[in-house]
Amino acid sequence: MSSLDRDIAGKALTLTLADQVGIVRQRLAAAGDRSALTIVKQGSMRVTLVALAAGGVLESHRADGPITVQLLEGSLEFEADGRVHSLKPGSLFALASLEPHRVTSAGGSVFLLTVAVEK
Repeated sequence: MSSLDRDIAGKALTLTLADQVGIVRQRLAAAGDRSALTIVKQGSMRVTLVALAAGGVLESHRADGPITVQLLEGSLEFEADGRVHSLKPGSLFALASLEPHRVTSAGGSVFLLTVAVEK
């Protein structure tokens, strides 16, 4: 997955999510299965827009810090903590650092992933 890193220069950064979603969708069309675009990278915080194609899977993995996932489009199933968490647009999911999780999207999805990398 390719990404574009944007450090916060100065005290603030403003982006239009709709524009960023358009970029990640274009990349998904070229990549086929998934695409990601890091839209903010500052200190321990990473904000990444992720698109999964229909039937997309992110196999079991762990994040180096706590995460939140905000589903913008489509649907996601998060397998974590011995459960399946079904997300719909507008849902916010939070997961503790280093917790194994697997992500699937039957119909495709776009979501905003925030990771607070622990050092």
